[in-house]
Amino acid sequence: MKITWLGHSGFRIEIEGAVLLVDPWMTGNPMFPADRRDEAIRGATHILLTHGHGDHSGDVVAIAKDLGIPVVGIYDLVTWWQEKDGIEGIGFNKGGTVDLNGAKVTMVMATHSSSVSGEAGPVYTGTESGYMIAGEGHVIYLSGDTDIMADMGWMGEYHKPDIGILASGGHFTMDMKRAAFAARKYFDFRTVIPCHYRTFPLLEQSAEALRAGLPGVEVIDPEVLQPIEI
Repeated sequence: MKITWLGHSGFRIEIEGAVLLVDPWMTGNPMFPADRRDEAIRGATHILLTHGHGDHSGDVVAIAKDLGIPVVGIYDLVTWWQEKDGIEGIGFNKGGTVDLNGAKVTMVMATHSSSVSGEAGPVYTGTESGYMIAGEGHVIYLSGDTDIMADMGWMGEYHKPDIGILASGGHFTMDMKRAAFAARKYFDFRTVIPCHYRTFPLLEQSAEALRAGLPGVEVIDPEVLQPIEI
């Protein structure tokens, strides 16, 4: 398995027969080198989206059209794009599981908001979500943009993820201390990768508080386009 950070909350996850582009915001992302877009998306089989905000969905339709691959995510947003933009899509909802080339992806709860910009203001795009991604003997919990939730209790007990990709930059999501608390209380991770941080001065710039709060857990500071092999 390879997990490659694309900056902010974007990831390329190579698992089983799938190459998933998660929240691939590249255009305007100050952490992503624009001249490496083709490298980042090459060979992708699916786009996995947590919610509609532009810093997650901004490049989704363009990539889906360029590569001819489906967008996987909340039914409301995916079907809207299918009708409006003619892309391929796999729309589903909380509790549903889809098989993406051998990777089993289950949509789970998150607590945030979800919209895209419209001519008359924000357009509702269904609810925000997280995912459990199972394959190659591992389960990844992709939190999406969220705060701590009591739902994390049953999610950790039921799915038993050993890898956590946690939004932990603060202001819009959990910060590092809250993410560490959630990871300690609700999960038994071996590996944690923070995201949704370092992008802007408003967000946390260091994962040290996360690392300090998770003794015995491997906390990996990702670097853009440097694969993490697990």
